[in-house]
Amino acid sequence: MIERIVIIDNVDPVSFYGVNNSNMQLIRNLFPKLRMAARGSVIKVIGDEHETAEFEKRIKELEEYCIKYNKLTEEVILDIVKGKSPETPRNDNVIIYGINGKPISPRNENQALMVKSVRENDLTFALGPAGTGKTYIAIALAVRALKNREVRKIILSRPAVEAGEKLGFLPGDMKDKIDPYLQPLYDALEDMIPAVKLKEYMETNVIQIAPLAFMRGRTLNDAVIVLDEAQNTTVQQIKMFLTRLGMNAKMIITGDATQIDLPRSVTSGLIQALKVLKDVPGIGKIEFAKKDIVRHALVQRIVDAYNHFDKEQEAETATAHSAEEQ
Repeated sequence: MIERIVIIDNVDPVSFYGVNNSNMQLIRNLFPKLRMAARGSVIKVIGDEHETAEFEKRIKELEEYCIKYNKLTEEVILDIVKGKSPETPRNDNVIIYGINGKPISPRNENQALMVKSVRENDLTFALGPAGTGKTYIAIALAVRALKNREVRKIILSRPAVEAGEKLGFLPGDMKDKIDPYLQPLYDALEDMIPAVKLKEYMETNVIQIAPLAFMRGRTLNDAVIVLDEAQNTTVQQIKMFLTRLGMNAKMIITGDATQIDLPRSVTSGLIQALKVLKDVPGIGKIEFAKKDIVRHALVQRIVDAYNHFDKEQEAETATAHSAEEQ
């Protein structure tokens, strides 16, 4: 009899063990000759050498499946323990599988082009109106790169600019003060990474979420770096951010030129960067349109209405200026 310790530190224990440890109970029943105890990411098993070696092999196969698909079912456990290949979801377009195995994939042509651009370029600009999935796809691509061990960390950033309202003094430490600005990034991550694993990644700085000002002086290697709401950066901020790109790193910059919240006298860094970098090789640019909106159908109608209103306002302003000149 020997004791063997199996570590499953690359997977979320809750997803692996199942609700009320149902998956672990099934595994116990499939290995009746072994005594085992599981706590956190550690499974201790006692039995003869052949049985415990087979147990470790099958647990590692289950771990790999759970990492990829973010879930384990009774059928999958039975197939893998019995040495069969489990039935896997067939979808060539899936970026990653989110919580409970939900497939996350491009939902329109421009999202697919964004995936292709990030694969082929080290810097990609994704531009377009709210609701087109720019940020969601960017974070999904970053999570996939992390899970595939193509990079060692994910860095997500946003300029801390209030959208048309003054929030005033925010209580708490630095994290408490900046979290309201970064909540959309947390929302996307929570869709893709189990809560326990996400907390671990955040605590160990594998995933870093920080306001743009915290990027100064850093060189970001072995990482996917996402800058969201880039239309609210100043010229100096976006130049500083772009020059943080290190070795084996990719940058994805998302923004919407129609939602600039900067003071009127301040030039948007995103707008200037697009002009300055338009002929630089190795940079991809995807432009989403209102037809690409994947939120509630009403969002597209709202965007249409505001675009129509803005054009009317511009026409009225131009007419007024023309009348004054005459």
